[in-house]
Amino acid sequence: MSTYSQPDSDDLCCGSCHAPANRPPALSRQIAWLQTVTIAWMVVECAISLWAAAQAHSVALLAFGSDSLIELLSAAVVLLQFSPRFRLKKAHAERAAAILLFALAGVVAGIAVFAYRRPMETSALGIGVTIAALLVMPLLAWLKRRQAQAMNNRALAADATQSATCAYLAAVTLAGLVFYAVWHIAWVDSVAALAAVPILLVEGRRTWSGEGCGCGV
Repeated sequence: MSTYSQPDSDDLCCGSCHAPANRPPALSRQIAWLQTVTIAWMVVECAISLWAAAQAHSVALLAFGSDSLIELLSAAVVLLQFSPRFRLKKAHAERAAAILLFALAGVVAGIAVFAYRRPMETSALGIGVTIAALLVMPLLAWLKRRQAQAMNNRALAADATQSATCAYLAAVTLAGLVFYAVWHIAWVDSVAALAAVPILLVEGRRTWSGEGCGCGV
């Protein structure tokens, strides 16, 4: 008599990760909606953050806006995996995103040290966009993580981590902007930017190794 053993979650997950390359997974309505909202939000967030950074001469806002651009690329990668015509290998996309994060961490650290005590201006626009990010990004990260677990989708799980990282960076940047707005201490912006560097490095390492299923790349 044959016995039936239910496969564990790792087996299901790895089976999903190593699906046949010539059969892209079906794009669900939930994932399409989540990534469309993410892309639209990140375009606005990136543009506002970089504009505010230029106006206020804020290194922390520059780091936050640049990370928004990487999050935009990450969301686009999730959609590309469902395209039969422009199928993108997730391993290559993860390595490229990781290299960008490592480079961004180096650039932010260099600029933060160079711009130490450089005069900046209070940025109400920067404070507003980081507050908005703190409200939006944790919710998007939670929805993506739940959907990734339901579909065993490693790309979406990694993108959920990117969204959570964006929220962490928003908190660090907001703290620096508010501190400067109240006390006008010139070096606080550089400190806030340097505080973001470990977050970028950790996220770069996670993206390089792959997130979500725990399967080999």
